[in-house]
Amino acid sequence: MENILDNPFQRFGIAHLSPSTANLFAKAPASFVMTKIFGFRGQVGAAAFRGTAVESGIAHGLVNGAETSECVDLARKEFARLSAFSTDPKKEAEQGYIPDMVKIGLGELRPYGRPTSTQGAVRVDVDGLSVPIIGYYDFMWADHGIIVDLKTSSRLTSKVESAHARQVSLYSRAMNTKDARICYVTPKKSAVYTVENLDGHFNSLVQISLAMQSFLSKAQTKEDVASMIAPDIDSFYYNDPLQRQRAFEIWGI
Repeated sequence: MENILDNPFQRFGIAHLSPSTANLFAKAPASFVMTKIFGFRGQVGAAAFRGTAVESGIAHGLVNGAETSECVDLARKEFARLSAFSTDPKKEAEQGYIPDMVKIGLGELRPYGRPTSTQGAVRVDVDGLSVPIIGYYDFMWADHGIIVDLKTSSRLTSKVESAHARQVSLYSRAMNTKDARICYVTPKKSAVYTVENLDGHFNSLVQISLAMQSFLSKAQTKEDVASMIAPDIDSFYYNDPLQRQRAFEIWGI
């Protein structure tokens, strides 16, 4: 059994990595330190609840062949459940996006047929990395070797975002498929992009993960970790007053 002192991730209570953790470390290292090392979780915004709710509605329609109206109703109920105690001022606006997003997403994905699996767990062990990388893909059509990840937003991107490409590259590697796509859905339109250079994006995910491991290996305590980084409190990551307060408590900034 590996000694916890030899595993910098276990030293800080990290049993595995995920694409979202790696992407956070790459984009906002201080926010990674705050959430993963100090265990501070900011308030979940209504947009996240909306994304989960829309995915639930679309999955219901694809798997069960349900009418769109039924899928919208299910998504609305899921949003209501998830956001019951949310104080996000954008809650009402996000709720209003749900019907159109479900309809548009179903229109985009119904032609694929019934997925063989949804929300499938994947795991990849990487040589030299002390913990596995784990993720959950949204939809898979195994007969065609297609994986699709769903992303909802108020604005349609014109290309695959690098963080999203790294995410689906994990699913592709784990499931041994070379056709990985991202379906972007907004209240007005949708687009599906095939992720190119999956091996390159997976290598990027691995390099970020190894850099994280190297970073943590230089510290014995969470205070040591914090001393090696500093937050940009003007970043949107600190829009939440509680997050700004926590950053002040950790760094005095």
